[in-house]
Amino acid sequence: MRVALVSDVHGNLTALEAVIADLDRTAPDLVISGGDLALMGPRPAEVVDRVRELGWPGVVGNTDEVLWAPEEHERQLERAPALEPLLRLIFTAYALDTRERLGEERIQWLRGLPAEHRAEELTVVHAQPGDLWRAPLPDADDDELAAAYGSLGAERVGYGHIHRPYVRALDRLVVANAGSVGLSWDGDPRASYLLIDDGEPEIVRVQYDIEAEVRALLESGHPDADRLGQMRRTGEFIPPR
Repeated sequence: MRVALVSDVHGNLTALEAVIADLDRTAPDLVISGGDLALMGPRPAEVVDRVRELGWPGVVGNTDEVLWAPEEHERQLERAPALEPLLRLIFTAYALDTRERLGEERIQWLRGLPAEHRAEELTVVHAQPGDLWRAPLPDADDDELAAAYGSLGAERVGYGHIHRPYVRALDRLVVANAGSVGLSWDGDPRASYLLIDDGEPEIVRVQYDIEAEVRALLESGHPDADRLGQMRRTGEFIPPR
């Protein structure tokens, strides 16, 4: 069986369409969405509608939850006070803009997504079990990965959230991050997804028209568009000022 994990689109319809076209080439039997479909991009409604049209099952992400859980702002600020400028943008400017673009029905659909999806080849969470906001980075040691995902009792676990794809084989567990379709942070601005082919995971990178998406972002009136556009161009995280 061949399974794909497509995660962290972040309202980037241009990248999503490029990945969908590449999925026609790789021909997975199942595509799973890893969450964070809408926030931080100019066309969140179009992205949600496209994923629903394709019928992909999936999980909820932290920036999906932001749309209906403003009280989470205070909790995350207590956990990570150094992220105050970013959290303020996410919970105020981005959330307000994205809610208006999505409408209530799409938000309710996102709210109905589970925190975990199990398939024969791959168990998927957005970040880690029980926490949508924190997840191991690619340089995490094996013990940290085993502690984070071993409780799932799966042979293969895929997640998103960190926007940095990798694959790691442990003793009894393979952990893989799908990277991000719409907002890469590993220095490679191409879209990224995870493909499991006969049990073997690989990261697939897909070129897309970044400048077309940046133009859509700048013309949309989206808050913080300049910084978001530059991150799409560079494939790197740029801290807000």
